[in-house]
Amino acid sequence: MTQLKTHPRLLLRLSAFLLPYKIQMTVAAIALIVAAGCVLLLGQGLRLVVDRGFAANDVQWLNFGLLVTLVVVLVMAIASAARFYYVSWIGERLAADLREQVFKHLLTMEPEFFARNGAGEIQSRLTADTTVLQSLFGSSISMALRNLLTFIGALIFLFITSPQLTLLVLVGIPVTVIPVVWFGKRVRSLSRSSQDRVAELGSYAGEVIQGIETVQASVHEAEDQRHYKHRVEQAFQSARARIVQRALLTGFALMVIFSAVGLILWQGGHAVLAGRMSPGELTAFVFYAMIAAGAVATLAEVAGEVQRAAGAAERLLELLDATPSILPPLSVTPLPQPLRGEVVFQGVRFVYPARPETSVVDEVSVTIQPGERIALVGPSGAGKSSLLKLLLRFYDPVQGEIRLDGVNIKALDPQALRSCMALVAQETILFTGTVEDNLRFGRPDATEANLIEAAMQAQAWEFIQRLPLGLKTPLGSGGIQLSGGQRQRMAIARALLRDPRVLLLDEATSALDAQSEQLVQAALDQLMQGRTSLVIAHRLSTVISADRILVMDQGKLVASGTHQQLLQQSGLYQRLAALQFGAETRVVDRVQE
Repeated sequence: MTQLKTHPRLLLRLSAFLLPYKIQMTVAAIALIVAAGCVLLLGQGLRLVVDRGFAANDVQWLNFGLLVTLVVVLVMAIASAARFYYVSWIGERLAADLREQVFKHLLTMEPEFFARNGAGEIQSRLTADTTVLQSLFGSSISMALRNLLTFIGALIFLFITSPQLTLLVLVGIPVTVIPVVWFGKRVRSLSRSSQDRVAELGSYAGEVIQGIETVQASVHEAEDQRHYKHRVEQAFQSARARIVQRALLTGFALMVIFSAVGLILWQGGHAVLAGRMSPGELTAFVFYAMIAAGAVATLAEVAGEVQRAAGAAERLLELLDATPSILPPLSVTPLPQPLRGEVVFQGVRFVYPARPETSVVDEVSVTIQPGERIALVGPSGAGKSSLLKLLLRFYDPVQGEIRLDGVNIKALDPQALRSCMALVAQETILFTGTVEDNLRFGRPDATEANLIEAAMQAQAWEFIQRLPLGLKTPLGSGGIQLSGGQRQRMAIARALLRDPRVLLLDEATSALDAQSEQLVQAALDQLMQGRTSLVIAHRLSTVISADRILVMDQGKLVASGTHQQLLQQSGLYQRLAALQFGAETRVVDRVQE
């Protein structure tokens, strides 16, 4: 993924997400100003208590000063609570909106984008990085603004109280700010590196957990633990480098600031002894100096948070700025109505972006008539699945064109194109949710009667009825509670609900046992009735029933015909039939004779 250039307006760009919440931001700003003002008023209360109460030995002034101080503290507490609530609300709202916006954009990206960048990396950006930004906008920026206001107010009161001593405070500011800027750049760079390491951790752990059966069956636990430990240590060292920089930044700022406060106390003490300043003024001055010092220290700490968040913002904006390679044309051609389902590949050549030197599909030209049942056979890597991906427009060919009912599919809206197709893959993907939820992937507005009808046609209703809650049964992550054959029949039911004009089957029965295959094949036969079907064939029964078989090798279409024709005309098909089907081929041939 291309890294964005460092830009001072990075976080400002994200603040655009806050524009719809002007009322909440206004309330938070008012509460922040009131709370900061109350803190500053406490200094004047201290001055009155010391000069009019303690120094003048006046009990009434002492009581009055204490009462005023308590009122100010109460107002400050209420304003601070309101500020905390609204600022935290804004931070959570920003994170929610940002996650939604990024996820919405991710759904427009082609499969190659996820293969190139890794699902774990993208998930980390979507979750961990938005959490960092939530912390920034939900607390850190509020702290920065509050401390900036109190710092400015404290400087004003310091100058009113003693212009001479205020100069000592002002001298310490540039000495603190310059290192803050220098350290901040380092922190930002290291934060980006640390977040990348954490994303790698999540990606690796996700892969191992997803393939836990393979890991345990291979007795690979110790090796995976070693690899994960190595990545954990890398992430820790990266985070440690960032923490060191932030610790140096905070320590240096505190050293400078409180050294200046000590110097102020020494100078102020001499001024009180010389009669140039009252004890109350010195007390107020020290109070404001401490506020200013604390404000600068907090700003230095927040600067580190801002730099860390800037790294997270870069990573998120990279996702938002990623441009899909598969886009609707500026002038969309509507799907022909009624759609017949004629598919034409004309001179199609395709290479995967990661392997530009290898043609996965090479000069393929074929016309598939409406309602025709086509089987695609060939050795692994021949380009069969790539043809289906091109037809679904997950990728675009580098040469040639693909037409649906005479219309180049590039002229169609990709979603409209895919809406008239259905894919049943070898590995069925089921999602966390109920049987009903998973079936409705085929058609979200389907009624329960539609679901039952599709399940019956897919030979799935019998086992669905046996589940504890029927259609309402939760399937868990990945539908692990179901067998392979049951998951395949669920996928076929989803496809039936879509009522596609063009059906794509990618070795949908290759991994099933004989009994499951018989049920799934019956469901597929039902599904293919009257539809244009492209079937990547592994089982002989699918090949026999096809109207035409296309034989592919190294991306090229090398033969075409019926099963019997190819057994006589194509040496490659003969070898494939012998290797893949073995005795089954001879049995079917004898039956046909």
